[in-house]
Amino acid sequence: MFQIDTSIIIRELERSINLFKPETTLLITLLIGIIVDVVFKKVRNIVGYLSLVGFIISFIFLFYLPNESQPSFFAMIVVDPFSLFFKQIILISSIIVIVLSLFSKELQDSKHNLGEYYIFITGMAFGMFLLSGATNLVMIYLAIETMSISSYILTGYTKEVQRSSEASLKYVIFGAVSSALMIYGISILYGLTGTLNLFGISDMLNRANISVIPLMISGLLILAGLGYKISAVPFHFWTPDVYEGAPITITAFLSVASKAAGFAVLIRFLKITFVDFSAPLQVEAWSILKGIDWTLIIAILSVLTMTVGNVVALWQTNLKRLLAYSSIAHAGYILMGLVVFNDTGLTAILVYIIVYLIMNFGAFLVVMLVANKIGSEEIDDYNGLAYRSPFIAVCFAIFLVSLTGLPPTAGFIGKLYLFAALIKTNYIWLAIIGILNSVIGLYYYAKVFRNMYIRETDFDKTKTIEFSPVIKLLLLVFAIPSILFGLYFTPIVNWAQASIKIFGIQ
Repeated sequence: MFQIDTSIIIRELERSINLFKPETTLLITLLIGIIVDVVFKKVRNIVGYLSLVGFIISFIFLFYLPNESQPSFFAMIVVDPFSLFFKQIILISSIIVIVLSLFSKELQDSKHNLGEYYIFITGMAFGMFLLSGATNLVMIYLAIETMSISSYILTGYTKEVQRSSEASLKYVIFGAVSSALMIYGISILYGLTGTLNLFGISDMLNRANISVIPLMISGLLILAGLGYKISAVPFHFWTPDVYEGAPITITAFLSVASKAAGFAVLIRFLKITFVDFSAPLQVEAWSILKGIDWTLIIAILSVLTMTVGNVVALWQTNLKRLLAYSSIAHAGYILMGLVVFNDTGLTAILVYIIVYLIMNFGAFLVVMLVANKIGSEEIDDYNGLAYRSPFIAVCFAIFLVSLTGLPPTAGFIGKLYLFAALIKTNYIWLAIIGILNSVIGLYYYAKVFRNMYIRETDFDKTKTIEFSPVIKLLLLVFAIPSILFGLYFTPIVNWAQASIKIFGIQ
């Protein structure tokens, strides 16, 4: 009779729980937040401060995790430098969002209880943590749903605003469709290989004679589900409405942290599932199995994503919608690094995600601060901003130049590494398309420059918009790195290069 050795199971659970301390901290923070919110309901931001403490403690635990690949919970999740990188990005983004929320008039003046708001941010961060290290298809799906449920609620949190409720509903509908596509693709892949573990799937694809057509259908369906999370065309339809309708802080969170988590799982899925571990130099050369040219498929997605995002952004009059299409375009740029299919491309992706976090949060911070003062996100209402608030206008100009990818900003370094990786691997045609798209991006960012510095305003130029020293210091936290990392980028490159080792577990 078959017997289970419980001692082995207990030892595995003990080891896994020890590796799970950052996630456990987030869970404890969430549970304590629920209790504190009930007990201290009248203290408006107490759960926000509690969440900040929880994020900081979780961040500290990350530094005590081993800097090597280790499986946990029976190979459902892996702890490795790659997942640690994205967990750090997620925590930094979460801390920034909590801080921005404390200064958001949109949230602070609302009649809603903000305790729940901070609780859902913590829950969303927990889901993204699971997603960044998941190596099992069911775990990937559960992590996406954990993250998505919180994001659906946060999108419609200011439900008294009609566009917020509409955005939340659209987000739920599109999210349900993408989840259905993904789970169907997972079921096909499981039927073909008999396993849900990514390394087991890779082993079966290399050893067994798998039928090409169902494999391609399965891969495309899973890619559709993951493409939804990163706003890749043609799975981007939810992005503009959701970004415009959600609170500005949540829009920024979705554009950075959620996108980063989506890329984390997409990279891990593709690179582990479709790599031949028996081949020499597998870290530098990925194997495309069964005659399916995944590089071409991703290249097409990249071109469509950056082109649609940039072209449609030309007609936007609302800054949140403009930044939404800009976010779609930037997803296309990041996909270019995935086309390269080697460590050079992955390094470029991680470098770009770091600089994108800085410049995008900075841009959304300006939009939030100006909206706090004038109650509008329309580009035309930015007319004469350079006269009314020179400091804000200069900072916004820095962020927009960085988003365009012009020197001497960090955005230039991000695109430089992406284009260099493409040229090095002879994807010159894709690099040229990327450069042309950057020129298009310059045009719609220049519209904001024109309004701030050239166009006259209906307001009296002597009527300045004042901001506190704390606000100005917060802006400098993003503006200075946007310039500094454009001139001295070695630290972020070293961080990215140290984080791309993802093959420790088989």
